[in-house]
Amino acid sequence: MEHGRIKRKLIIMKKSLLNSFVLLLIFAAVTNASAQKLITKTGNIKFQASMPSYEEVAAENKSVSAVLDQSTGDFASLVLIKGFRFKVALMEEHFNENYMESEKFSKATFKGKIEDFDISKITSTPKNFTLKGDLTIHGKTKPVTVIIKISKAVSGVNAIGAFEVKPEDFDIEIPSLVRKKVADKIKINYNFLLVK
Repeated sequence: MEHGRIKRKLIIMKKSLLNSFVLLLIFAAVTNASAQKLITKTGNIKFQASMPSYEEVAAENKSVSAVLDQSTGDFASLVLIKGFRFKVALMEEHFNENYMESEKFSKATFKGKIEDFDISKITSTPKNFTLKGDLTIHGKTKPVTVIIKISKAVSGVNAIGAFEVKPEDFDIEIPSLVRKKVADKIKINYNFLLVK
């Protein structure tokens, strides 16, 4: 009788121990997976489309989201179009309503991979990497290849770079009335501090 009770207690203890071990493994896997990802929700994107002797066509968005998987080099970012701020309110209104149609196309995204990325080789000196992926703006997706500079930062990395896009590549129409006031190629600068 006593022997049976001890046996049942041992079985219960083994099950409890096994459950604790399984929970520990799950927690370790989740923690490890999230530890591999560096993120930001305060990334910065500026664009410049000005032409000499005309009013400045430029804007900045300081709430861009981005994520970098340290183990694979996978990189993604998302920018809400209505988050771009212009010096002139009327220009911002035209940008959202007439050009970007931000009610219909509320965001721009990038999904890609940093080639030959190795987090262990990142130092405080910026290192150039090739970033390849798909850029979606105004509902249209195009493959892009850009240089991204990555350097070590406190609990993460800095990722900065610049590239150019043509409005027509993303079906963004510039009316003939203002065409000479807007550059053929839009210069885009980005700056992300990605942390754990």
